[in-house]
Amino acid sequence: MGTYAVTGSASGMGAASAARLREAGHRVVGVDLRDADVTADLGTSGGRHHAADEILRLCGGALDGVAAVAGVGPNLPDAAAVASINYFGPVALLDALRPALEREGGGRAVVIGSNSATTVPMIDDHLVGLLLAGDEEAARAHAAGAQRSLPAALAATSPSISAYATSKFALARWVRRTAVTPEWARRGITLNTIAPGAVVTPLMTGSTLSEDGLDPDTFPTPMPRGIFGRPADIAFWVAQFLSPEAGFTTGATLTVDGGTDAAMRPDAQPTAMPH
Repeated sequence: MGTYAVTGSASGMGAASAARLREAGHRVVGVDLRDADVTADLGTSGGRHHAADEILRLCGGALDGVAAVAGVGPNLPDAAAVASINYFGPVALLDALRPALEREGGGRAVVIGSNSATTVPMIDDHLVGLLLAGDEEAARAHAAGAQRSLPAALAATSPSISAYATSKFALARWVRRTAVTPEWARRGITLNTIAPGAVVTPLMTGSTLSEDGLDPDTFPTPMPRGIFGRPADIAFWVAQFLSPEAGFTTGATLTVDGGTDAAMRPDAQPTAMPH
């Protein structure tokens, strides 16, 4: 059995992922703001360093896999915090834990993105550049400034929607770029993204409606299957990406959204390489 680190382990998709791994007999080091083996705020540099140090201490410096699930939604009032938590949190932690994943047969890593990266028409290209450049201070300042220009109606319900979608977009791009570098690919470590859609978690219900008020037929984006996802639906794929058998899959983004992205952008994939 293996040893895995799961961020956001106290609730939602993180809790479901940790539970599935434990049910399979694995040891899980959970990371969250509360009720976890490691309590840390991944929105701060100090919190990320603390989390990495504690994970490495608890696992003895060797990991079979990491699931970076922790994140916040577009309802968070502070767009700068969204950029820090959703992008710099997982990137810094995975960078710090990568050496622990260098093991015989290769370690596995998966991050939770969002289908908002491809279905929300508010991607901020300048913010993407700042995030991928690793300039957290400038990214936070830009996200905060851009938030102030949101229309009042949107700001009242989803004040960080652009920062949210953009941070998830940049995270998926970071995964794609990073997964194929020698430091990851040639050392046997896989790195992939899962892009959930409307999954009923505290993050989603805090961003939209109470669970009782959710209706797939009146949801803002298409719901072809007429159902919402559950944390277990994402935990299933987390476990697949973290399995030893997943060694030939890296740099991929798997959309798990009941068909929303396909309904909105049916011809977006596959895209042919230009001549």
